Amino acid sequence: MNTTTHFHSPDQLAAAAGLASLKASPRMPVLFLGHGSPMNVIEDNAYRQSWQALGQALLKRYGKPQMILCVSAHWLTQSEWALTGMAEPRTIHDFGGFPQELFAQQYPAPGAPIVARELAVRLDVPAIDQPVLVDEAEWGLDHGTWSVLKPMFPAADIPVVQLSLVYSRPAQEHFALGQQLRALREQGVLIVASGNIVHNLRAMQPGAAPTQAYDWAIEFDQHVAERIQSGDLQALVRFQELGRVAQLAHPTFDHYLPLLHAAGAVHEGEVPRFFNSDFQMAAISMRSAIWGEA
Repeated sequence: MNTTTHFHSPDQLAAAAGLASLKASPRMPVLFLGHGSPMNVIEDNAYRQSWQALGQALLKRYGKPQMILCVSAHWLTQSEWALTGMAEPRTIHDFGGFPQELFAQQYPAPGAPIVARELAVRLDVPAIDQPVLVDEAEWGLDHGTWSVLKPMFPAADIPVVQLSLVYSRPAQEHFALGQQLRALREQGVLIVASGNIVHNLRAMQPGAAPTQAYDWAIEFDQHVAERIQSGDLQALVRFQELGRVAQLAHPTFDHYLPLLHAAGAVHEGEVPRFFNSDFQMAAISMRSAIWGEA
């Protein structure tokens, strides 16, 4: 990875001039997508169909984004946030035990190395005196990213940059980093956060209907939905206050953190729209949200 310098003002991205390699644009929406099982990308189910319809609607309404910035639950870094900075990010098959058809999937979207380097010097990582890194070789596009983008934008002709998650950092810092991404929406950047509001693989019940879920899964999902619907997005940071319900919903909370980045990138007063508001295998919430629809 190549390191870069960074600024120290907490609002420097919003205050700074736009990234030189991106043009000003009407405001793009911000998405949180529940991605669930990787099989959703090849099964002709309601989730895949919703992503296909969403992509078509976005292209019709906004035109092709200049870039997609994706925050995926599946890229965790130890102590430093990172951006993918390769020109041709590889398709990562970061799972096991699935059919060969899934491993054969490719998403050859280009990267955006210049934008990644520009963005790295503008992002200020809260409470950490370290720069955002630019990864030019190691990562790529993991399935949290390509499994939703492939149905949405099958042409794979929109540059994609991933932002990693530093799992060890407090939830508030993830939200604050999302706030710094907000200004990108006026430069043709579609922000896509990919995770799940409830994600407990150990409690999954294969064959459960989408309307079936554990009581704790429903409770956590509804709590988060109410905070989103009311516009109290800062409250999403305090999810662990739910105690045992939160622990059951997220034995590890890597799939929750992308939601905080998306919520941070939302402007005050933007009304959310939910879709896919059900469950996979009783323990994975597929609830998704879009903010800022024109």
